[in-house]
Amino acid sequence: MFTQINSLNINYIDCGSGASTILLLHGWGSNITLFKNITDMLSPYMRVVAPDMPGFGESDEPTEPWCVDDYVDFVEDFCKSLDVKNPIMLGHSFGGRVIIKAVTRKSPYFNPPKIILTDSAGIKPKQSMASKLRTRSYKMGKSVMSTAPMKKLFPNAVDNMRNKRGSADYLAATVTMRQTLVKVVNEDLTHLLPEIKQSTLLIWGDKDDATPLADGVLMSELIPGSGLVTIKNAGHYAFLEGWYTFSRVLASFLENEMK
Repeated sequence: MFTQINSLNINYIDCGSGASTILLLHGWGSNITLFKNITDMLSPYMRVVAPDMPGFGESDEPTEPWCVDDYVDFVEDFCKSLDVKNPIMLGHSFGGRVIIKAVTRKSPYFNPPKIILTDSAGIKPKQSMASKLRTRSYKMGKSVMSTAPMKKLFPNAVDNMRNKRGSADYLAATVTMRQTLVKVVNEDLTHLLPEIKQSTLLIWGDKDDATPLADGVLMSELIPGSGLVTIKNAGHYAFLEGWYTFSRVLASFLENEMK
């Protein structure tokens, strides 16, 4: 189904019923269809709400590049429009990043009783010296090849350099979403983790090469009272690749809400 949030057409699901509500936030480049197993599992016991965030799935793109706070603003407005108050929050990857920012605001709209972060983003990886040199070389090359004489001689040079260096997410995105991705991934949320007060469950695939298990370990150390469950032989999509284990861990964490 669709709704209008600040002039953007937003695709979302809203199903199930019960005393509790859970809000599902998907990862970068993903959409709500990947949450089908979770939705089918939880909707008999609680209300399940999940939007395709702007720029993903069937929802409109933002009209200009967004940062993480813009997505938090969107999620707040979306929930207000559906009268969703203080839901349990589950976020995968980028969705986890949005949740971390949302619950640690000075005057947060969200005060969820529980949080589930699965293969969550939010910790900016440290650059190795080799990576720093590659970045510096790329920026210098881009600066030179962007000058008028060089653009005339080599019109595709900058695009070729970007394509060789860019991630799959970056290359697959539109111009607006590429600029959004740069803003998002360059924001380190590590300092916010100790401020999370909610009961927090971390679920991680031990083969995750996008947000490595080391990030989950660090989050578990910094978020007070949190617990980390590792799913063996699962990658970045542990909630799909390790569904048997994931579903049982989730059911245990939400035992009271699923009665």
